[in-house]
Amino acid sequence: MKFSRHLLFGLLFTTISSAQAQHFALSRLFYPNLTLKADYNVPSNLGGGTGKDYGLTRSGFFGIIPIQSEVQLGYSLRKKFDLRAVHTVLLTQFTQLQPTLDGKNIPDNGYKTLSVGVLRLQASIKDRLWVYGGGLGMTESNETFFSPQPFFWGGAARMHILGLHTQIMYGSILAYNQKLRFVPVFGVNKRFGKDWRVSALLPFMMNVNYRTTKWFNVDMLAGLNGYSGGFQIQTPEEKMLRRENYRQIKLGVSANAHLFTAINISLEAGVTTFRQLKTFNSARETLTAYTPGTTPYIGASVRYITSRSKLSNRFTRKMNLGGGGGINW
Repeated sequence: MKFSRHLLFGLLFTTISSAQAQHFALSRLFYPNLTLKADYNVPSNLGGGTGKDYGLTRSGFFGIIPIQSEVQLGYSLRKKFDLRAVHTVLLTQFTQLQPTLDGKNIPDNGYKTLSVGVLRLQASIKDRLWVYGGGLGMTESNETFFSPQPFFWGGAARMHILGLHTQIMYGSILAYNQKLRFVPVFGVNKRFGKDWRVSALLPFMMNVNYRTTKWFNVDMLAGLNGYSGGFQIQTPEEKMLRRENYRQIKLGVSANAHLFTAINISLEAGVTTFRQLKTFNSARETLTAYTPGTTPYIGASVRYITSRSKLSNRFTRKMNLGGGGGINW
C-alpha cells in the first residue's frame, strides 16, 4: 500500500483550503485535533475618496475528526482482487469576523461563519488514487443568522506519483455561494533534500516549509481568502438585506514550534494585498466597491491533539507520516 501514503497529500491540500491554517502536516489528518486561531489586519485606507480606514479581525477554531480508517479486500468486476484503503475525516469550523470602519464595528457584532464538511481519501489497485469532499456552511450577522444564505461545495481530485518525493493532483470543485462556480484545481507536493518542502493548491495557496529541528520549522506562504457575509439595514419603512464580499491575498512567514508532545504554536506575520470590498443588495446589484490599501497583518494559532491512540500511532508510523511518536509537525 505504498501508493496510499502519497494520496494523503490530496486530502491535505483540500484541508488547507478549508482551514486556512498557519501551518500544516500530513499526520494531523489521523488524529482528532483542534486549532484555535486569530489574526489581525492593521486598518488601512478604504479607498474611493472616503478618507476612512478599513480593518479586519478574525478568530475561531477548526477541528478535524477522523471517522473511518480501514483497508478493504474485495473483487473487481473481472473477478480480480482489489485492495482498497479508505480514510474519512469530518471537518468543523467556527469563525468570528469583525470588520471595522474608522475603528467602529460594522456590523456591530460582526459576522459568524459556521461550516461542516467531509473528506474521503480512497486508494485502490483498480481505481488508483482519489480524494472526494463536500460541505456546507454560512456566514451571517446576528440580524440575518436565522435567515441565512448558505454556501455549498463539493469536488474530486486524482493523484499521480512522480518519484519518491513528488506528487501532483488535478481535479475540480463545484461551489455555490450566491452563484454557482466551477473551479479547476491543481496541486503539487515536492520535497527538496531533507528539510525543504514546497506545496501548492492552485488557485488557493502556495507554501514553502523549512524544518530547522524536530520541534521548530518555518513556513513562507501565499494564499487567497476572504468572506461573504449577510447583514441588515434598518430604515423606518423596512428592513433591507445586504451582502458584503471581501477578498485578499496574504503573503507571510510563520514560525511553528512543537511543545509538550501534543501542542503546536504558530506565529505569523506579513501583508495583505490585492484587496477588494463590495456590497450588494438582494437583487445582486453592486451598491459599493472599494479597494483597501495593502496593509500588514499578524496572526497566531494553537493546535492541540485531543487523542493519541496506539492504533493511530502505528498507522502513521507504517505509512511513514510521522516521527517516533507518529506525529509529524
